[in-house]
Amino acid sequence: MIKHVYVLALALILSISAKAAPGDTTWVDATNAQLSWFGSYDSTVVFPHGKTFRSIYMIFTLGKYMCSGYDPAHAGTGTGGTGWCGDWDYTVLNYVITPNGDSYELGRFITPYANALNPRTPWSATQTYVYDVTDYAPVLHDTAKIRIAFSGYSGGFTGKIRFAFIEGAPDRDVTGIKRIWTGSYGYGGTPDINSHFTPAILTAPEYTQSATFKFIVTGHGSDANGCCEFMSHNYQVVLNNSIIADQPIWRSDCGSNELYPQSGTWIFERGNWCPGAQVRDNFHNIPGIVAGSTFRLGLQFDPYTGGGSYSTEGILFYYGAMKKILDASIDDIIAPTSDDNHFRENPICGSPVISVKNRGRSTINTITFQYGIKGAAMQTYKWTGSLATFESKEITLPGVTGLNNIAGDTLTHGFIAKILTVNGAYDADSTNNVASSTFLSAPYWPNKFKVVMFTNNEGIATGSSTSESSWIIYDKNSNIVAQRTNNVITKLYTDTVKLPTGFYKMVVYDSSCDGLNWWLFPQMGITPGYINVKKMNNVLIPMKGFNYSGTYNNDYGCGHTQYFYTVDSTAGITNINEGDMVMDVYPNPAQNIVNVEIGGVDNLNGRIQIIDALGRVVTDIKSTSVHQQLDTHNLVSGLYTIVFFNEATGNKLTSRLLIAK
Repeated sequence: MIKHVYVLALALILSISAKAAPGDTTWVDATNAQLSWFGSYDSTVVFPHGKTFRSIYMIFTLGKYMCSGYDPAHAGTGTGGTGWCGDWDYTVLNYVITPNGDSYELGRFITPYANALNPRTPWSATQTYVYDVTDYAPVLHDTAKIRIAFSGYSGGFTGKIRFAFIEGAPDRDVTGIKRIWTGSYGYGGTPDINSHFTPAILTAPEYTQSATFKFIVTGHGSDANGCCEFMSHNYQVVLNNSIIADQPIWRSDCGSNELYPQSGTWIFERGNWCPGAQVRDNFHNIPGIVAGSTFRLGLQFDPYTGGGSYSTEGILFYYGAMKKILDASIDDIIAPTSDDNHFRENPICGSPVISVKNRGRSTINTITFQYGIKGAAMQTYKWTGSLATFESKEITLPGVTGLNNIAGDTLTHGFIAKILTVNGAYDADSTNNVASSTFLSAPYWPNKFKVVMFTNNEGIATGSSTSESSWIIYDKNSNIVAQRTNNVITKLYTDTVKLPTGFYKMVVYDSSCDGLNWWLFPQMGITPGYINVKKMNNVLIPMKGFNYSGTYNNDYGCGHTQYFYTVDSTAGITNINEGDMVMDVYPNPAQNIVNVEIGGVDNLNGRIQIIDALGRVVTDIKSTSVHQQLDTHNLVSGLYTIVFFNEATGNKLTSRLLIAK
């Protein structure tokens, strides 16, 4: 997923560093290449030596550059060979190659459809892909070679790789690594793909107590059935002639991609990959393996006659004993964060979401967390459930009131989460108990607004008159407070929503995962639809990651979620003398900053005053903008009145403001 440069890579570095004690992370710059054509981009790297590392991360930063001879007039047309530059979904494989020539794939992703005219993928865009490569520690030391294998027939992308080595004891030692199979093979033809996966006779090395088989596979090409990019098949892992895993090679969630919209067919389900996203690795536990075990490991694909191919890499990891009995880690903050790897989940109001992993031998049944906005009061929460060894779980924490208080401001805030106890005791490794993020607050919305939706005519070809699109607004307890569902195709719906004070999320759904509009609709004979949220004076309310106009208008795939906070301030508006002219004041209650937004005025020329309970003017500023941000950090807690005077007409708007510190 490509993201704009204003979301700095520094945020990623800080988030990784926040998981380690100060000073114990070693950063290694591996490569920085311009990916211009098919081929391998190699660089020699010197990794740390003589230390143990709790975690090792590989961070791939994808960037863009304008290709030589690029002609924007031909962008997206393919004519003259100058219109394609970062426009296509190319496979990128990353390897470490040891001095003796052994190579191991560390991670794989597919580039996005990144036409520079797309609002999410301009020339300045970058995106980070983070891989946990801790299990490759036996080959990530001393001098080695890092390879970017780029499968692209045009340029436009750059690739930069860094490694973060975090000192400490790993969860378990890796006693051996064995790459068993690798390569891209035709599927459904001659020779049969299974002829390339000869079963391996293996013996577990000394000190081994368990083993895991990692298989990376992606489907490419397309025959009459869409195989293998657009057709699902399975593979089976075979241990001593018995099938122990039957795994689909498929991704059905591309329409929920964190990077949306894209300039190509990003919404289509595919053979275990989505454009712009990391490829998901498959891990299969190999039971009964200890030191000295001899076993036969095989892999086979479903029978098929046709075409296409699968690109594969199969690696077996052997492990020693678990080092810790009781250990939980916070591996990620999903919300609140400015990390575009969680673009759809942010910004939020209320309830943070974190990812937690069990890194010890014992099942975890309770975890006590401390969390909150940096610089504010922390909250505690005791989670109860069941978390098995190496199981990860997303945990939603109870709402943070402070997230509501800062709704609508434009500042960057910090969030922190800590593990205090696990199963009622301190866990074995405190260095992975803390994680932090930076984030922007959710917006403030007026408590009364309009939702205007025009449904497209998708489905008419099959005789359906029911629209695939709908919207629902939920309160903080996931109760439905407003909705428009079971709609008719090609129909305009206008709904007025009035909400009490609180935070909410508005979810727009599309059952076919192609939004109300998609750039390909005109070629498919589909009349596009749209959904707009408006103030009562018809001023549009912006939504993050959502386009109201242009080629990518309402191109959101499976859906779109917008969190917001509102205050029922109807009683606070005491005088409206200019027809549709309205004033929004937020956040309300406020602390150090308050936003004043004026709508319904063509030529704004006035003054804004804040008046305290004794009638004294404590703030008086000139206002010629529809949006004005006022500094209220010097105001004491209490009730105030905000007044806007239109100097052109002499009319005014007033609203109550509560300062609560």
